[in-house]
Amino acid sequence: MDNRMIYYTVGVYVLLCCYSEHRSVMAADSDPLQDFCVADLGSKVLVNGFVCKDPKEVSAEDFFFAGLGIAGDTNNPVLSNVTPANVNQIGGLNTLGISFVRIDYAVGGINPPHTHPRATEVLFLMEGTLFVGFVDTNNTFFSKTLQKGDLFVFPKALVHFQQNVGQENAVAIAGLSSQLPGVQTIANSLFAANPPLPDSVLSKAFRITEKIVQYITAQFKY
Repeated sequence: MDNRMIYYTVGVYVLLCCYSEHRSVMAADSDPLQDFCVADLGSKVLVNGFVCKDPKEVSAEDFFFAGLGIAGDTNNPVLSNVTPANVNQIGGLNTLGISFVRIDYAVGGINPPHTHPRATEVLFLMEGTLFVGFVDTNNTFFSKTLQKGDLFVFPKALVHFQQNVGQENAVAIAGLSSQLPGVQTIANSLFAANPPLPDSVLSKAFRITEKIVQYITAQFKY
């Protein structure tokens, strides 16, 4: 077999592996290699995830969290509050590729445009009325008004938001396809970065004056 045939065969094999429905890299997080790997949050060892706690020290408490039953404080500028239930709160989620959040919205409250770089989100509305949407990479806007009991999907890493458009408080629960999905709120990333982005960059990006940039930036100093 000549070199070209070897390269072709190897290439086909790699492609088949890459697109196999069982390959771990297609998932948001890597597949676990053991029953569980409870995160040792106190370890100083840096890996892609968290070091496992000694199984002999694992208990049921490592897989338990009661925080989603508690309403979040929405007394803030966006009138909403996100209560996470990821690996930082539940060590037992380490390597399992899933997490949850509870989102509380006061009347008029918004979970501002943001992304989860490592996860798809499935949001279930428990109470109230929400206007939700996301924007894809072609700048197409997909939106829907949700009522109690409705569900909506936000694809991985796309910009999305939710806003309470009802006359009462709203509550949603969302599942995410990562133990630690990450969140990057667009406005905060651009106008509250540390150190700050240059006014000239934001001015040209948004096609506004630097004076307006400075005004907007000042709104995030709370």
